[in-house]
Amino acid sequence: MSEVHVIIKNLGLQEYTPVWDAMKKFTLERNKATPDELWLVQHPPVYTLGLNGKESHILNPTNIPVIKIDRGGQITYHGPGQLVVYCMINLERRGYGIKEFVKRLEQSVRDLLNEYHINSHLVNKAPGVYVDNKKIAALGLRVKKHCTYHGLSINIDMDLTPFSHINPCGYPKLAITQMTDYNISDSLETISEKFIPIINKNIYL
Repeated sequence: MSEVHVIIKNLGLQEYTPVWDAMKKFTLERNKATPDELWLVQHPPVYTLGLNGKESHILNPTNIPVIKIDRGGQITYHGPGQLVVYCMINLERRGYGIKEFVKRLEQSVRDLLNEYHINSHLVNKAPGVYVDNKKIAALGLRVKKHCTYHGLSINIDMDLTPFSHINPCGYPKLAITQMTDYNISDSLETISEKFIPIINKNIYL
């Protein structure tokens, strides 16, 4: 099944809350004919706490804001140098459910890493993508009216220190890594350009 009208938006560096509000508005107002959209964005430093998130996973409060949001999952960190891809996808039109969608997003990240000869793996019951047992990509989604929003984040070239102040995704002592740790020098923009056809292929197979 193919998707003819997928809209790609490169939003650059944007504060978290306005983009979150825009995702919710888009999902609320879309109908069966509305084209899917993928939004590529970076955020200034921010922690986001999912629906079931526990504030006890904030180990060392800092001046980085913590925003309680409506995706699944626990706490994570977003900051410059991390590629965030928000996925406004009509799953009913695609003909598969949320578990299959998560698999396809994870596979998209793994396919990207494979392009750079980085061997990745999954961890049972811990969504996301890992390299050498360190998390390199996180996922968090919400579904309304069979349509998704929120999405995934890939660590590319960022300050990882803020992850040390939390239990990332609710897992104590979870190690975090990024693409530059594996001698990848491509810019975030170049990596984004490589990722778009990969994720399109996997979502719309």
